[in-house]
Amino acid sequence: MSDTVALIQDWQAGEEGAAEALYNAHRSDVYRLAYALLGNAEDAEEVAQDALTYALVNIRHYAPERASFATWLHTITVSRCRDRQRRKRLVSFSLTEWLGLGRDLSDPAPGPEAAVIEAERREALLQAMRELHPAVREALVLRYWAGHTFREIAEIMDCPLPTAQSRVRLGYQQLRAALREEKT
Repeated sequence: MSDTVALIQDWQAGEEGAAEALYNAHRSDVYRLAYALLGNAEDAEEVAQDALTYALVNIRHYAPERASFATWLHTITVSRCRDRQRRKRLVSFSLTEWLGLGRDLSDPAPGPEAAVIEAERREALLQAMRELHPAVREALVLRYWAGHTFREIAEIMDCPLPTAQSRVRLGYQQLRAALREEKT
């Protein structure tokens, strides 16, 4: 039995320490997902807290036979992010801050020329991501950042499996085309 399953069972039995442990175990992943989708630290923090609180208060709705706890939690997080975007009427978001918070995989001590090249590549990718349709952007973030399977993406985005697959493929194709154009 995994630690998460044991913690869920303990929390359902009323052990408050288990709720705190679940919160702490999943907080950073939920925050990073919210930040990747919203591009704003304050909004991501609020969404993360809201999603985790909702999950813990409504733990009885979690069905382990349907999805992993992380998938269920990411579904709640994506839903809360969509709500936040609707309220703020956001058209797009910037990943610049997100990548600036240590999520980039660049060499920790690049030379000046390498740093400039990396910054240009990153900005081109960010610009291409900003131009994607929000549903396509969500699918890409869930697949390549959060590491979800296509089935999990379909569950999280509440769409058929082929739709999730096509959104990821479409996003990948659009990013490749945009980055190819950037080079020329």
